[in-house]
Amino acid sequence: MPEGWHRQDAVYDKDQGAMTERSLLRLPQAKAALRQLNKWFFDNIQVSEAWVNQVRELSQQGQVVYVLRNLNVMDYLALSHLIRRYDLPKIAFVNDFQLPPLNGKLTSWLTQLGIRPPQAVALQDALTSGRSAALFLKRPPGMFDVAAGASGGRGLIEGDSVLQTLINLQRHSERQIILLPQVILWTSRPNTQGTHLIDYVLGPREWPSSVRTMGQLLANYGRVELRSCDPLSLQHFLKNEPQSSDEVLVRKIVYAMLRRLERERRSATGPAQKPPDRQRLQVLRSPKLQQVINSMAGERKADRLALTRRAQKTLNELQATPNSAAVKALEVLLDRIFNRIYAGIDVDLEGIERLRELAKEGTLILLPSHKSHVDYLVISYLCNEHNIQLPMIAAGDNLSFFPLGPLFRRAGAFFIRRSFRGDRLYAATLEAYVRRLLRDGHTIEVFIEGGRSRTGKLLKPQLGLLSMLVDGATSLPYRTVHFVPASIGYERIIEASAYEHEVGGGEKHKEDAAALLKSTEVLRHRYGRINLQIGQPLTLAQMRTELGLPDTGPISPAQRRAVVVRLGNRTMDEINRVTAVTPGALTATALLSEQRRSIADEDLLDRCQHLVSMLYANGARVTPSTATDGKLREESIHEAIQMFVDAGLLEAHEPGNTSKSKKRNVTGRGILYRIPEDKRLELDTSKNHIVQFFVERSLVAMAFLMHKSDTAQLELVRDRVHQLSRLFKHEFRFRADASFEEIFFDTLSAMERDKELVRDNSELALGEGRDGWSARIWLETYASILTNFVESYRIAARGLRLLTRGPLPDKELVKKTLTTGRRMFLSGEVERPEAISKPLFENAFQCFVNEGYLRLSSQRYALTDSFMSEEAVGAIEGRLAGYLDLKSE
Repeated sequence: MPEGWHRQDAVYDKDQGAMTERSLLRLPQAKAALRQLNKWFFDNIQVSEAWVNQVRELSQQGQVVYVLRNLNVMDYLALSHLIRRYDLPKIAFVNDFQLPPLNGKLTSWLTQLGIRPPQAVALQDALTSGRSAALFLKRPPGMFDVAAGASGGRGLIEGDSVLQTLINLQRHSERQIILLPQVILWTSRPNTQGTHLIDYVLGPREWPSSVRTMGQLLANYGRVELRSCDPLSLQHFLKNEPQSSDEVLVRKIVYAMLRRLERERRSATGPAQKPPDRQRLQVLRSPKLQQVINSMAGERKADRLALTRRAQKTLNELQATPNSAAVKALEVLLDRIFNRIYAGIDVDLEGIERLRELAKEGTLILLPSHKSHVDYLVISYLCNEHNIQLPMIAAGDNLSFFPLGPLFRRAGAFFIRRSFRGDRLYAATLEAYVRRLLRDGHTIEVFIEGGRSRTGKLLKPQLGLLSMLVDGATSLPYRTVHFVPASIGYERIIEASAYEHEVGGGEKHKEDAAALLKSTEVLRHRYGRINLQIGQPLTLAQMRTELGLPDTGPISPAQRRAVVVRLGNRTMDEINRVTAVTPGALTATALLSEQRRSIADEDLLDRCQHLVSMLYANGARVTPSTATDGKLREESIHEAIQMFVDAGLLEAHEPGNTSKSKKRNVTGRGILYRIPEDKRLELDTSKNHIVQFFVERSLVAMAFLMHKSDTAQLELVRDRVHQLSRLFKHEFRFRADASFEEIFFDTLSAMERDKELVRDNSELALGEGRDGWSARIWLETYASILTNFVESYRIAARGLRLLTRGPLPDKELVKKTLTTGRRMFLSGEVERPEAISKPLFENAFQCFVNEGYLRLSSQRYALTDSFMSEEAVGAIEGRLAGYLDLKSE
């Protein structure tokens, strides 16, 4: 017998297709049972269609060799089962397993003679027979190796001989051999640093035994996922390395494979967890933090120790302590809550896949919109569902109350004070902690608006924490940090009634355990669907390029501030761009833009169809539950109407029946819908989720319709739009990457394309309209969407009369203006009760400061000298009122 060949202990029965009676696996019954067991275990492993297509395509291009990190029989059984399930080229060779012969013709024939050929012959036979092979790179260490802290000596070289054989085979073959790394994510829990008692029995997380892997499979049943990494063609690799020795080639291939496998695994699990005390010690040793402590303490050692203790106490207050058991408990809890109060979650799957790829390339900083406390849970919930590294979440310390605070902390939340201006040590400690998270490779989630939006619109970006993140990213020049905007949308927000109270002038209720108990009322209602959309990632290099700064190297403090401001504005623009149109937001917009007291079901559906067509034409994202290819799904609108009726935000009246129909199915042809006056403000929150898609056209429509004729001078319309855009600079976001002129003429071009306006040199005229609506109806609809904002600013202008008697504190001025607004609504001077809004008044007064009407000093408003009269203030209100009476005569 040739050297290296071995006699088999069992004989292969070709006719039976199994081993002889000396092994249980030789019995056909046992083989069938094993297949059934494999099916039960492995059929629920998540396999994407992209994986199947990739393997099928690569198999046509060459011979596929699956590469796995360390030897594990569960990995092999799962992979081979899935390959059979999807009818892919079967595995005919696997290294280092004492398994029955697989599918190679030569090995099958030799095994009948009781001979086991060497690996090189078996591998060559498998590939030449048109099958695939599996290669495990490493063997896990044994128990005594773990105890000694070794990585397993044999594990360092396992697979080298097989790679050498593959290299030799490739040199003598025109058909390429393709190495395809595979990761089976049995668990998405991160590794933990150090060795624990269970590791001696079941193997460490890095080298799990088959028993530990089976436990992970059962614990994550239905969540286990098979992923591929980037393939490597040996043929191309050898062409690019003509001078390297075989030993060097093997080492480079092993390094490339291990690096790809580790990147894929860490994109799901994240970095290894450190004990909290060790992380705190690393933060306290931060050179920048130590520099601040020394600067504040001076020469006295006792003062330095006191400040160090303060910094340590701060760390104890803010530090996240992720815990796998807490994450699992929260997962179960959220499954039940989300399924109870929401109809589902629409997820941007392309965006999720983009997150996964970005996590392999560098570190992620997620920057989502913030409209609800549910935001804290949504992204983590979906990351857990899709096996993506769970983020560390920057949360306000108002949420650190018992029992939610400890649970959120163990789920990855770190709690920041709402305000720490002037506290240099706190800021330095927080910055050092954030920098450590970035350095360790954690994904960080930060709500760039700071607090929740009470109106449904985006707020201004808060740049304090973002500036710290930029500093931390700048300190990692060897790693790309991706700033990823995200939009979290709702059809109806669970806090909407509380927002209505606050927007109407009420005080914000403190979050505590008592408020949590009261919130159980939420579980009795339905809130439609949640929507998550992922924007295009932004990098510091991209911001530098946009600002004309060098790609690398130090920049001045002023330039750094410019980078932070640009990043904040571009993030908000991207969130606006990717926000999706949902049935609830579309229905609310159609209802609130209707001029009549009520609207019939068929008219509402027609209005929604027109609006969704316009949104589609202008590139807005529309959820599949709202419309498909621009065609409205009427049942989704009826579901949204029913949701609003059940919540008391909408009345449904049947013809001939004046009573209100509630708590039952009240949608359908002939039904009339009416919004109660005291519920418009709450419904306005849903409308404002998508108001940004209409702002530019609405401003042009208002400026044009002021003429009350079919034509208007282009320059005059332009000037009025410019005035309105300046008026609403604190209200709406206009593109940060374009000037007013670009935005204005781009909007005109879009309205010309849609036959709403016609431009003839220096004159604008109404177009012929489209989709059964005249151009005037389109413009009046656009203008109506922003009517409540203009009315609100008019009320704020009326409130300026209070200052003719002398300055007032800012809060008192807003409070008195709310009273003025209620009087104006009751007297009929304004039509929209949602115009009586504390946030809108606050924005209006900021605008009036910028316009030179007001000055703000020590939180007190006063009129400027030029407007210190009721006549001057009346002129401001009169100018705003001109944008409201837009009906043609």
